[in-house]
Amino acid sequence: MSDLEQLEQSILADIVAADNEQAIEGVRVAALGKKGSVSEKLKTLGRMTPEERTVMGPAINGLKQRVGEAIAQRKAELHDIAINERLARETLDVTLPVRQSPIERGRIHPISQVMDEITAIFSDMGFSIAEGADIETDYYNFTALNFPEGHPAREMHDTFFFNPDENGVRKLLRTHTSPVQIHTMEKQSPPIRIVIPGKTYRCDSDATHSPMFHQIEGLVIDKTANVANLKWVLQEFCKAFFEVPSLNMRFRPSYFPFTEPSLELDIQCDRSGKEVRFGQGDDWMEILGCGMVNPNVLRNVGLDPDEYQGFAWGLGIDRIAMLKYGMPDLRAFFDADVRWMKHYGFRPLDMPTLFAGLSN
Repeated sequence: MSDLEQLEQSILADIVAADNEQAIEGVRVAALGKKGSVSEKLKTLGRMTPEERTVMGPAINGLKQRVGEAIAQRKAELHDIAINERLARETLDVTLPVRQSPIERGRIHPISQVMDEITAIFSDMGFSIAEGADIETDYYNFTALNFPEGHPAREMHDTFFFNPDENGVRKLLRTHTSPVQIHTMEKQSPPIRIVIPGKTYRCDSDATHSPMFHQIEGLVIDKTANVANLKWVLQEFCKAFFEVPSLNMRFRPSYFPFTEPSLELDIQCDRSGKEVRFGQGDDWMEILGCGMVNPNVLRNVGLDPDEYQGFAWGLGIDRIAMLKYGMPDLRAFFDADVRWMKHYGFRPLDMPTLFAGLSN
C-alpha cells in the first residue's frame, strides 16, 4: 500500500470518528490546512521531476478532492445531528395555556371604578368635575365653611394637623372635600354646578372607617336652586348608580355647619336576604348628607345670599362601593391584596357609561 493510500485511510478514519462539528473542523485543519498532511504532500510537487509530477500531481489532487468531499459530507451530517439535539433539548410545549396579556390580567380598583360611575352620572346631568389639594389651611377646611374657631363641630372631624410652619400657620389634611367648594366659589361666578371627588383624612379606623377614605360631594349655586331641585338630582343619581328603575327616598332633619336646613337622605332597601337590594322592600338606609348652602358660607366667598342660593351634598365613595358590590370590610380596600383585586376588580376596558351600563 502506498503512502498516499495509507494517508487517505487514516484521514477517512479520523473523519468517521469525529462526533461533533468542532472535531470535524479539527480533522479538516489537520488534513487540508496550511500545514495539513495533504497540503504538505502538495508542497512536494515542486521538488519532483516533470515525469514524477505527471504521476503524483493527479494522485495528490485526487486525494485532496476526496478528503474534502468526505469532510463536507460528515460536517453536514454532524450539523443536522446538532440541530436535532438542540430542538429536542429546547422543546416548547405548545399545549400549555397561553399567559394572559397585562390588559387581560389587570384590574381597576373598585374605588376608581365607582368614582368613574359617579362622575359619569353627574356629567350626564351637566355637572363639571372639580379637584383640590389634600393639604389645606384651617380657614378653607373649617372657618369659611361656617365652623367658627372653638366650635364643637370641629371635633366631629378628628383632624390630622401638621406642625406650625415658620409663620405659625398650622396646616392640616383636609377632613372633607368641601374646601374645593370655597375655592371654586371664590374663582368662579354663578351659576356653579360641580362634583368633587377626592381623598379625605380623619383619625378613625375600623371595619367601616379608614384614616384615609374617599368622598364625593356636589354643589349647585344659582338664583333659583331649591330643595325640590336637590331631591330630583339625588333621586336620579341613586336610581342610576344602583341601577334600579325606581327608588323611594326620605329626608330627615340633621345638622351640618355649612348647610341650613341640613338633611340626611335615606333610600328604600330590602335587607331580608344575604344581599341588600335597593328600590324594593320596607327597610331604609342612610346614604348621604345634604342641604341648602348656609348663607354664611355664601357671604364668606363674597356672594349675596339675598341674590344667590344653592344646595350641596356629600357621600363616602368607599361606603357606597361596599353597599353596591357587597364588600364586607373597608380595610381590604387598602391591603393591596392581588387576590382581592382579582375577585372585586374591574376590567380596564369596561368603562362605565349610562348607555352601556355602569357596572357592565
